[in-house]
Amino acid sequence: MTPTIAPRVRTLVLLFVAALGVLLAGAAPASAHAALTGSDPQQGAVVKQAPARVALTFSEKVALNDDALRVLDPKGKRVDDGKPSEVSGTTYAVALHSGLPDGTYTVTYQVVSADSHPVSGAYTFSIGAPSQTSVSVGGQTAGGGVVGGLYGLGRYVSYAGFIVMTGGAAFVLACWRRGTGVRAVQRLVVSGWVALTAATLALLLLRGAYTTSGKAADIIDLDLLGQVLQTKSGAALVSRLLLLAAAALFIAVLFGAYDKRDGEEEKRDLTFGLAIGGTVVAAGLAASWAMAEHASVGLQAGLAMPVDVVHLLAVAAWLGGLTALLVALYFAPADTPVEAAAVRRFSAVAFGSVLALVATGVYQSWRQLGSWSAFTDTRYGQLLLIKIGLVALLVGLASISRRWTGRLSDPVVQRTTKKERVTAPAADSARAAQLARQQAAMEAARRKQQRDADPDRFGLRRSVLAEAAVAVVLLAVTTALTSTEPGRTEEAAKAATASSSTSSSSSVAGSGAVTLDVPFDTGGKDGKGVVSIDLDPARVGANEMHVYVTRPDGRAYDVPELKIAFTLTAKDIGPLPVVPDHITTGHWSADGVQIPMAGDWKVAVTVRTSDIDQVTVSKNAQIG
Repeated sequence: MTPTIAPRVRTLVLLFVAALGVLLAGAAPASAHAALTGSDPQQGAVVKQAPARVALTFSEKVALNDDALRVLDPKGKRVDDGKPSEVSGTTYAVALHSGLPDGTYTVTYQVVSADSHPVSGAYTFSIGAPSQTSVSVGGQTAGGGVVGGLYGLGRYVSYAGFIVMTGGAAFVLACWRRGTGVRAVQRLVVSGWVALTAATLALLLLRGAYTTSGKAADIIDLDLLGQVLQTKSGAALVSRLLLLAAAALFIAVLFGAYDKRDGEEEKRDLTFGLAIGGTVVAAGLAASWAMAEHASVGLQAGLAMPVDVVHLLAVAAWLGGLTALLVALYFAPADTPVEAAAVRRFSAVAFGSVLALVATGVYQSWRQLGSWSAFTDTRYGQLLLIKIGLVALLVGLASISRRWTGRLSDPVVQRTTKKERVTAPAADSARAAQLARQQAAMEAARRKQQRDADPDRFGLRRSVLAEAAVAVVLLAVTTALTSTEPGRTEEAAKAATASSSTSSSSSVAGSGAVTLDVPFDTGGKDGKGVVSIDLDPARVGANEMHVYVTRPDGRAYDVPELKIAFTLTAKDIGPLPVVPDHITTGHWSADGVQIPMAGDWKVAVTVRTSDIDQVTVSKNAQIG
C-alpha cells in the first residue's frame, strides 16, 4: 500500500525517467557474472602445430578447481595436465601433453564467477585438419538439472522467508504493536524464520554439487562441503545462519517478553532496543546476499553492496509488511482487529519503501545494464522490464488500497461480562464450562460477522490480497534476475565474440576462404544464436564447409536440426541442399560441397531449436 498523491507520484515518475536516462547515457564498463571473452586457440581455429597450452579469458576473475579447464582429444581422452592456473588478470590456462596428433580437440570449462554463479561451456579447435570426434558435451550446463532446480527453489524460499520474517516483524513493531499477541501474526513471522533457516542449510549442502558436477549424489559429499565453506558464498551462508540465531532471539523477545510488558514506559524502552537490534540483524542478513552476488563485483562494488542492502530491506518492509497486514485483516481475532491507524502507519512505511526502491533500482539498473538496448537485447533486461511492469501494477493496486484505507474506521468491539457468559448453575461446573465455551464461540462469530460486514474493511482485504498475489510473481522474477547474467556482461561477451569472428574472417579471407556470420531467432525459448559458416577454398568445384552455432553469449549451441542450401539466383541454379555432419557441440562439417560456377550465391540456413520453433535465414557471398 502507498499513499495516492497524484502530484507526488508524477514527480517521482519524472525523476525516475530522467535519472535513468542520465545514468544509462553515461554508462562505463563493468562486469558481473563471468563470460568467456577470448580463447587461444580460438573456437573453430585450425592450427598447424599442437599448442603448448590452451588459454581462456573471462570478463572477470573466476574460481578454478582441477577439472575447471579440460581438453579432450577426438576419442574423449583428456590431454591436459589437470592443473589450470591464472596467467594474468582474467586469463587462465592449462598445459597440454606434448606430441598431440592431428584432429579436432574439445575444450570444456566450468568455473565459478566472482558473483558466485557457475559458468560453463565448450568449444573445439583442430590441429592440422578437422576430424570426427566422439566427444559430446551438449548437455553440460552449469547450474542445471535437478540440483540446479533445487538450488533455484532454495533461493526463492530464502528470499521469501527473509521478506516475511523481516517485514512481518517490522509491521508489528512500527505499525501495530497489539499484533504481538495475535497468534496468526506470530506464526507468520516464525514461519518466515523457519523457511529462511531451512533454505540456507539446503543451499549450503547443494552449493558444491551446483557449482561442479550437478549430480544429486554429490549433495552429501563432505569434501565438496569443505571446499564450499572456504569460498565467499559459503562464508555468506554461514554468516546468515549465525545471524538467524540472533533473529530467533529477537522474535522470542518480540512475541514473548515484549507482549507481556504492561508498563507504557517500560514497553517504550524495549521498543527502542528491539528496533535497533532488529535493524542491525536485518541489515546483516541482507548483506549476506549483497556480499556474495552481483553487487559484490564489478563497477563501484563498495557503493553497490550497501545500496543492495537498502534495496532488500525496502522490499522486505513493503512486501513483508503487506503480507502481515493481509494476515491481520483475515485472521486477527474479532476482539483484536487491526486498527485504521495501524493501516495508515503502514501506508506511510510502504511509501518510504517505494521511494528507496526507486532510488536503489535506478542505480542497480544502470550498473547491470549500461545501455538502453540491453533492456530488449538481453535476458536480464527483459526480466527487468517485467519486474518494472509488476512493480507499476503493484503500485496501482496499492493506490486502490489507499482509497479503502481513507474510508476505514475501527469496528466497535462489545465485550461480554463474566455474568453474561456464565449462566448455568454453579453446582454443575462441567455444564457451566461447556456453556461458557459455546457462548464465547457464538460471541466471537458475532464479532467476526460484524467486522466482515464493514464494506470498507472488506474492500481493503480484497485489494491487499490482489497486491500479495502480484508480490508472489514479483518475487519469482526478482529471484530469476539474481541468477541471470547481467546485460553489461552479456553484451560484452557478444562484442568479444563478434571481434573474434571478425579477426578469424580476416585471417581466413586471405587464403581465399569465405566466412559468413548469420544471426537467427526462431522466436521460441532459447531460440536466438549465430550460425558461422566457413567455406574453403570458396571456389568452383569441391569445397570443405564447417558450420559453428553459438548462443548470444558466445557459448557453443547444439541445435536439433541444421540444414544449408546454396542458390545462384542470377543463373537460376539451386537450391543445392547440404546436410552437414555433426562433429561436436555446436560444430558441423561437410566435405566435397560442390559449387558449379562462380557468382553471388545466396547461402540459406535452416535452424530448428525445438519441435515447433524453426527459421530460415540467409546471406549472400561471392564464391569463385
